Amino acid sequence: MLAAPLSPVRCDVATGACMVFNAYGTWPDRSFCKVGEAAFPSTEQELVDIVAHGVKNRMKMKVVSNSAHSFPKFACPGGTSGLVISTAKYSSRVVINASSMTVTADSGVELSRLLQEIGSHGLALPSSPYWNGISLGGLLSTGSHGSSLMGKGSAVHEYVKAMTMVVPATEQEGFAKIVKITDQDEDFMNAAKVSLGVLGVISQVTLSLQPIFKRSVTKFEASDINLEREILEFGKNHEFGDVSWYPSKYKVIYRADDRVPVSTSGDGVNDFTGFQPTLATAVEAQRILEEGFEISGDHTGKCATGLVQTQALFATGEGFKSSGGVFIGYPVVGFQHKIQSSGGCQASLSRQLVCPWDPTVRGLFYHQTTVSISVDKIQDFITDVKTLRALNPAALCGVDLYNGFLMRYVRASSAYLGKQTDAVDVDITYYRARSGNTPRLNEDVLEEVEQMALFKYGGLPHWGKNRNIAFGTHTAAKYPKLQKFLVVKSKFDPDGFFSSEWSDFALGISGGSSNLPHCALEGECVCSLDSHCAPENYYFCRPGRVYTDAQVCRFVPPGTA
Repeated sequence: MLAAPLSPVRCDVATGACMVFNAYGTWPDRSFCKVGEAAFPSTEQELVDIVAHGVKNRMKMKVVSNSAHSFPKFACPGGTSGLVISTAKYSSRVVINASSMTVTADSGVELSRLLQEIGSHGLALPSSPYWNGISLGGLLSTGSHGSSLMGKGSAVHEYVKAMTMVVPATEQEGFAKIVKITDQDEDFMNAAKVSLGVLGVISQVTLSLQPIFKRSVTKFEASDINLEREILEFGKNHEFGDVSWYPSKYKVIYRADDRVPVSTSGDGVNDFTGFQPTLATAVEAQRILEEGFEISGDHTGKCATGLVQTQALFATGEGFKSSGGVFIGYPVVGFQHKIQSSGGCQASLSRQLVCPWDPTVRGLFYHQTTVSISVDKIQDFITDVKTLRALNPAALCGVDLYNGFLMRYVRASSAYLGKQTDAVDVDITYYRARSGNTPRLNEDVLEEVEQMALFKYGGLPHWGKNRNIAFGTHTAAKYPKLQKFLVVKSKFDPDGFFSSEWSDFALGISGGSSNLPHCALEGECVCSLDSHCAPENYYFCRPGRVYTDAQVCRFVPPGTA
């Protein structure tokens, strides 16, 4: 059966009412995002007219890309009468200037196309996220990045030279106007290049490029016995290196990934297995297996399945392919645009071949906790996780099914909402129940890791990859230049047309965590009452075992409380 993936904006033909979804089909709080109108501009003038319409009619507005891969609700205007502006059709312009080594592109252009265009002109964008199915405007708004401690670091926004935005304006100005920002406008640029979508609509972006180069990738396994001592040195020695840590297996997979001359032999590609079109029946079977482990409390099954999956992926190169299109061993050498990012499932037109997280099938459904921990604290964090692991190694087997703890390197940014220090970004993906009232197997362990990263070590949350407890007043306090950002926000959008209750909460401006029953199960709150967990299933609010200031939902068997 042929069909394009579902649009994140879905409207009722009869009533005109629309709803906005993320790529996973469910927002962190499981609420619906209803909007009064949806618009799909294809030109900058249409974009100006749409924003003017919203301002004139006093409508809350938000922007959503063609795929909406952010977990948090930044794309939801709030209420039921807002206006959502989709950039699905705003993707025609990609202009390469070889002499100035720049590219200018519409904000709706997908990263996969952008990188291909850049590479075909003999140029390279030095850094990018690992997933290429996101839009240029979306990845900038959330501060998305790859992995590097060298040069400008791994964030795409560090390569922004200029940007145009459409922002609210006075009636005399026509209710909307175009603002052009260059890297000479330091204050505006530092606010705009990571903006969470609250300043206005990004129209076009100009990025600085480099001459094309190749990368050489070698992955190797090692014991994690020295991980806390090796983690920083490895990042300093390999320009694009990363680390996948499997705590329950006492194992690390290091990715030694470095720039090499274009004359180096090899035309390899990165077709990461988890991003390829996958049989719907296969991802459904994988989910059924994991749900079975959860329901039966089967630690052993999770651990065994995680081991088999990890070994199989490593043996087959995890999607890295050599010049002949197959994996024949490391190193894999290829051009930057073929190695730096991966995808493919987002373009599948078959409903039998899907992204593993596609909500139209009962496939993978998960939480993400992604926190950047300063380089001067990452060693202590790893030590704490090891101490927690020692109490019950099997409790961490669940992350093995989602590539462990992916640890990438990020540099301090000049962006007001960017990384404040050089850091190691710890990315953890893990099982989420279909019901918000259902606890997870060993829920307390990853909750303690999450709170350890956020609160004990003051980690900064990835703006597009976290549960709601990662945001709020405690997060705002971690950004010393937040007030500078808010001053720019008040200049661009003084009436808050592009702000919502959710974005105000995320920035610590207003609002607080949930206090509803079961709120801690979904990361809507840190538990303070047993009712925040699932006492009916014997999950109660208890202190952490290593980070004792943590409050986590722990299974307490009947008669042992």
